[in-house]
Amino acid sequence: MMASRARLRDSASEHLGLEAETMKDSPSSVRGILAPAPAPNWALFLDLDGTLLDIAATPSSVVMPPTLVRDLQGAARALNGALAIVSGRALGEIDRLLYPLRLAGGSEHGAVVRLPDGTQDQTGAPVPPGWVQAFIELQRAHPGVLIEVKPHNLVAHFRNAPAAETHVRRLAEELLAREPGAFELLEAKMAIEIRPSAATKARPVYRLMELAPFAGRYPVFVGDDVTDEDGFAAARAHGGLALDVATYFGGQPRDVRDWLKRVADL
Repeated sequence: MMASRARLRDSASEHLGLEAETMKDSPSSVRGILAPAPAPNWALFLDLDGTLLDIAATPSSVVMPPTLVRDLQGAARALNGALAIVSGRALGEIDRLLYPLRLAGGSEHGAVVRLPDGTQDQTGAPVPPGWVQAFIELQRAHPGVLIEVKPHNLVAHFRNAPAAETHVRRLAEELLAREPGAFELLEAKMAIEIRPSAATKARPVYRLMELAPFAGRYPVFVGDDVTDEDGFAAARAHGGLALDVATYFGGQPRDVRDWLKRVADL
């Protein structure tokens, strides 16, 4: 296994070098697209919001690009099934957005991992009901704050009420102090999430890389914010690559989607 990982790293390093050379004068590089050309030996892990989907005012108001499902299906086919969605959204919401696809991956930042055979690996107790009620009361007191309750996690979005950030943060910290170590605060874009401490985006990477068709491949994790850092670290730990959207795609999900078409064309 160590030898095969070394071969994958050498192949990827050569691949990255060639890609950087060919993109020096590419018009697309003006937009910040610096991602390597995809390779058929990859295992691809993709975040959803802010990576494949443009950020919207609320989670329910995202716009699904018309060809995204087709391109994901094509990319999964090109990689022999080694494509996973790793998102903060609940699994049912991911499936609704990507219907009819039901891809392997992780939901709720890794609280749930769907394996290639469709079974689910879950970790961590759900956020206590009393905490949910406390945030609902905060939502009533601060119009514009949006509370999102997931099976395991709880999110307070303040994109439409930025002045309420201090109140959201204070309540989250007070609740976490009641059960130290069991839950943690997760920073997101204009949102704060409480999740079980055992749930991270590293879990889907580690779990899936043990199983076919992911095992033995070169993991590549694409994400856009701090919630993806654990997934980045897990991909690197397997000798793979972390592609931050800001660095490799100029912060533009549309450029990630364009790049995904290149995966589908392998």
